[in-house]
Amino acid sequence: MTDRAQTHATFVLEREYPVPVDRVWAAFADPEVKRKWFGSDAFDCVERSDDFRVGGVVIDDGRHGNGGPLSRYHATYTDITPNERIVYTYDMWLDGAHASTSIATIVLAPTDDGAPGTRLTFTEQGVHLDGVHGPGPDAAAGREAGIAGQLDAIGKLLANG
Repeated sequence: MTDRAQTHATFVLEREYPVPVDRVWAAFADPEVKRKWFGSDAFDCVERSDDFRVGGVVIDDGRHGNGGPLSRYHATYTDITPNERIVYTYDMWLDGAHASTSIATIVLAPTDDGAPGTRLTFTEQGVHLDGVHGPGPDAAAGREAGIAGQLDAIGKLLANG
């Protein structure tokens, strides 16, 4: 019998980018722009698609490193309010073992200082399953760190034009 465990975790990350909301929006809505910050160079893609619409599906499957385990990321957009909000659910698997299910909400708003800028608030609520990505608290902390890295990558991309 397999040991079953679940760890629920919620985190909120905030970033401010010195560009207008529509540029930050494009980092999520335009699949070509999104490919520049989502993932890493060490990820060997097996399948990738992104249908940015309510009900649309995102697939990002591949292997980390040379011949590493198969990582599967499948998401569904459940709410899109242009230039304001994106809500999606997603599941992750590692070599066929279900690792997690999450709901993520991204909220964009102009900054209050008068200069063109965007405040992004990312909230994730998830359940990490059966220690697939490590013990529950470690998996949850790893997810938060991974999302933080993605948000930082968006900032670098936006700063470079």
